[in-house]
Amino acid sequence: MSPPSGNLILALNSGSSSLKITLYSRRSPSPSSSTDAPAVDLVLSASISDITAPPAKFKLKGKAVGKSASSAESGGSKEESVDSIKDHASAFDYFLRCLEEEASIKEEDIEYICHRVVHGGNFPKPVVITKESYEDIEHLTDLAPLHNGAALSVIHVCIDKFPHAKSVAYFDTTFHRPMPVHIASVPLDQNIAKKKGLKKYGFHGLSYGFILRSVAKFLSKPTEQLNLIVLHLGSGASVCVIKSGQSLDTSMGLTPVSGLPGATRSGAIDPSLIFHYTNRAGKITHKPSAAAPVNVTIAEDILNRHAGWNALTCTTDFGLIAERAELEDTDDGVAERNVYRLAFELFVDRILNYVGAYYLKLGGQVDALVFAGGIGEKSVPLREAIVKKVRCLGFEELDEKNNADVGESKGTVVSISVPDTNKSGPGAGGRSKQILVCHTDEQFEMANDCALDRSRW
Repeated sequence: MSPPSGNLILALNSGSSSLKITLYSRRSPSPSSSTDAPAVDLVLSASISDITAPPAKFKLKGKAVGKSASSAESGGSKEESVDSIKDHASAFDYFLRCLEEEASIKEEDIEYICHRVVHGGNFPKPVVITKESYEDIEHLTDLAPLHNGAALSVIHVCIDKFPHAKSVAYFDTTFHRPMPVHIASVPLDQNIAKKKGLKKYGFHGLSYGFILRSVAKFLSKPTEQLNLIVLHLGSGASVCVIKSGQSLDTSMGLTPVSGLPGATRSGAIDPSLIFHYTNRAGKITHKPSAAAPVNVTIAEDILNRHAGWNALTCTTDFGLIAERAELEDTDDGVAERNVYRLAFELFVDRILNYVGAYYLKLGGQVDALVFAGGIGEKSVPLREAIVKKVRCLGFEELDEKNNADVGESKGTVVSISVPDTNKSGPGAGGRSKQILVCHTDEQFEMANDCALDRSRW
């Protein structure tokens, strides 16, 4: 049986080649409910991957999936390859057909649709999609070319398919608005910078918000007393330092391409490198006759889509990279093996650059180093390599068994460190610096916030 009509919230997370969809039902508010109690219940979830590399893979699961009583009791599932999915709009359209066929949920049952939008510019909070706000988000697409366009295409379908429902944009940039001016500013002419909105915005904010509240609950500390260094590591990767429950700094900047390298992103590089990389002369030269014109579109395409560990190893699968990086040298495989180790060690090195800098920004007063994101949650060897390096800062020793068993844990937050009773070690600073893994959930973060906002209901 489907949840009550008019009480459903759909949360959509558009990636560069994927679409995650989760349907929630809003709980009836109760005066006695705990302030940190979930305001929504999961109904079903779907994911569509490989949208840009067909055939796309479609997965649907949840208690509402399946028409038989037995499957509804145990939680049904559906998994298949779909040739007809060519883009995010057709992916979402396919999901809507399955929603009614497999779960008997009609479009009119949905009251709110929450959209993760990566770049929100100066939007200070979530915003209901109107003609004006849609155009404002559209103007920001060039600053997040792998994501904003995909999100807008799905928003457009939702406005067409759900005329009665309200679409709400949730921005990854909102979480980072408390960053101090001197950290967010760029060292360029401020008249031009302010006019064009050139500054550090930061991203993965929905994930960081979820992690902050989850870790605060796990450590039994108020969010405003929490100091964290958080690693959101996935195909798009970033680091955030949280001081007293607010974003102090983060690795991504004006666009998501800066900071850590990703599957196809370069991360931070010398700004002039792109011009030498595309130079016709094949070497550094300032001769106009040998220089090739490189416009913003070409440069951003290279740095966003033709860089990262895919450029080093010809694969975006970091699990495969970590696995092959461990192989022993062989006479016939050393060159091939080395590219995987190069990508693995380069990623570790860049992560450590930020961990060290952010440790200093917190004056050593750190409650935990937190791993999250697809790679942060799944890569046992990456966590092991990083934890080994940060021990000198007073972080607790790695619990190898807990680290290996993270995937089996049912908890949202898992400790993978051995409690250290000696707080007088190097960099201890009077705090027990734990190593945690958080199974982040951006869809829940949006839907839960929407359900808690009583002005919407």
